Amino acid sequence: MSHDHHHHHTGNKKVLLIALVLIAILMSIEVIGGILTNSLALLADATHMLSDFFAIGLALLAFKFGERAASKSKTFGYKRIEILAALANGVILIGISAFVIWHAMERFISPPEVAGGGVLITASIAIVINLIIAGVFLHGGDVKGNLNIQGAFLHVLGDILSTIGVLISGLLMIFFDWMYADPIISMIVSLIILFTGFRISKNAIHVLMEGKPASISLARIEEQLLTLPNVLAVHDLHVWSITSDFPAFSGHLVVDTETNRDELLRKSTNLLQEKFNLSHATIQIEGTDWECKTRCH
Repeated sequence: MSHDHHHHHTGNKKVLLIALVLIAILMSIEVIGGILTNSLALLADATHMLSDFFAIGLALLAFKFGERAASKSKTFGYKRIEILAALANGVILIGISAFVIWHAMERFISPPEVAGGGVLITASIAIVINLIIAGVFLHGGDVKGNLNIQGAFLHVLGDILSTIGVLISGLLMIFFDWMYADPIISMIVSLIILFTGFRISKNAIHVLMEGKPASISLARIEEQLLTLPNVLAVHDLHVWSITSDFPAFSGHLVVDTETNRDELLRKSTNLLQEKFNLSHATIQIEGTDWECKTRCH
């Protein structure tokens, strides 16, 4: 693995650990605030935080398992656990959205009384802590490149939106005595959570189904390989992801009989690394008289 990957991996673990501690503190604050103010909204948000605590804890465990060395039975090691954790996070997000929708519908029928002052103070503290957590992710974690970190970060964004919703609904109920503000905002937040949950789940399933990374073009790879000396044809190209930041490649090159195959292997491997960031490549070189005895895929 590259130094950059190792740097991201170490940074991601540190980010998750910091986030886990801060979320535990925030969850405790919201539980205490919810009890003292008799606020169901704060207690519901604390439940949201509890789900995030477990989700981020799962993501951290996934990174730890991912460090385990490859074995004869698991030749790529345990790196796919990161993707399984990302899928679990996505499913949790979908579950949270369903819970919020149900809770919002219940509040439309019977809007609860809220102790506004205490709710506003608690929600303000929660927003500050959530923004700190988001900042930790953005400055220390690989939010764009790692599905596992992306899933955890989306949980944090959901927390921020949910807490802002609590804050706004508290203000509306205090100043306008409009008790329907809480279920309306809860419904909006739930739809956002639902969208992000489906997106992260879809991306994780794509990796598990050996889908091609969106940033890599098979047509472009074929075009570049055909520019190499003595390469007559290419076929059976496959690109997939072992985990979110570890793409892999396999393919066949058809060459003429005078080709220096070791030199071609070196050039093709370097090309894939430099132009497509494919550091793990398996290339089969074939002469024009070679025929696939079984069906080539």
